[in-house]
Amino acid sequence: KQINQINQNQNQQQQSPGDPHSGAAYRCISSVLKKDGQILSIAASNGLVYTGSDINVIRVWKIPEFSECGQLKTKACMVVALEVSHDRVYAAYGDAKIRVWQRTWDDGLKHVRLATIPRAGNYVRSYISGKDKMMKHMGPITSLAINVSDDILYSASLDKTVKVWRISDLKCIETIQAHPEPINAIIVADDGVLFTASDDATVKVWRRNFCRGDQPHSLTVTLPAKYSPVKALTLTPDGGILYGGCTDGYIHYWLKGWYSGQLQYGGALQGHTHAVMCLASVANYVVSGSADSTSRVWAREPEGQHTCLSVLVGHRGPVRCVTAFAGRFGEEGDHHDGCTVCTGSLDGVLKVWRVTCVNNINRCSTPSGCEYFEL
Repeated sequence: KQINQINQNQNQQQQSPGDPHSGAAYRCISSVLKKDGQILSIAASNGLVYTGSDINVIRVWKIPEFSECGQLKTKACMVVALEVSHDRVYAAYGDAKIRVWQRTWDDGLKHVRLATIPRAGNYVRSYISGKDKMMKHMGPITSLAINVSDDILYSASLDKTVKVWRISDLKCIETIQAHPEPINAIIVADDGVLFTASDDATVKVWRRNFCRGDQPHSLTVTLPAKYSPVKALTLTPDGGILYGGCTDGYIHYWLKGWYSGQLQYGGALQGHTHAVMCLASVANYVVSGSADSTSRVWAREPEGQHTCLSVLVGHRGPVRCVTAFAGRFGEEGDHHDGCTVCTGSLDGVLKVWRVTCVNNINRCSTPSGCEYFEL
């Protein structure tokens, strides 16, 4: 029998544990347990939240009520990464393939399966080397990212490569040999700059040059992450700050100069006791999920300091994926009032949290340096 537990509108607010002067109070407003195994991925778009897990079902949730309103099914299992853009849903599975759906709103919400990439038998033969170069990743996919302006989908893999897919025809147009170790996360800025994070303890920055033929992406700079593998990335909405979550529990961040374009190391956020597995950014908030089974909500202040507002406690397993919204679901309000956070865990539970700012914010220490990196 399928287990389905939903607890909504819990009235009890909690202060962040271990800090009586925490800058926010939080409460879990919804907790959902399905018989799906571990929750591995999450994405939000147009009032909907998509979640992927160990099984072959992507569940669709309507917000703010957080009721299930659809399912996307395939024969493949393990939905390891999700991205949604322009009413298209892209899902990476454990078989190293990507499935694509078209979302329609005619006569209610529907999802129509478009394609699986790469298509069967889709490969390019290199007559120069005499070798077949498969378009499929040779290892599990770990992350997806979309460059809307250039009509590009990126996929990163444990095979140490990033593949570049043209969205219009879903063909692989480039393979980037990005790192000497497995790649864990990728993200694209609004200006098209690609960031890749790896077990080699670096974040690499790539730019696309249309004049470079078959290999248009070139490495711009390599950002060291203090000798710890980087597992997660996020950017602020304006693209001004890059955050990287590491296995040592630190979240390193780099600041982009508005005029120079340089990336300056800004410091590290300390608090998690185990690896940071996921990151999200909304308004002036950064949310981190960790193998220590907690999530942390950080506020970025105008002068550049970061404040740990809340430690969200409730999961019984590592927090694998997270997404966040400013204010409340479906309501326009002052983002200074707090944010709403969705967390998915390896314990199989999907939780929704409401974090509300209060007075007496306690500032966290964020050690900084003076390292500059030219973009």
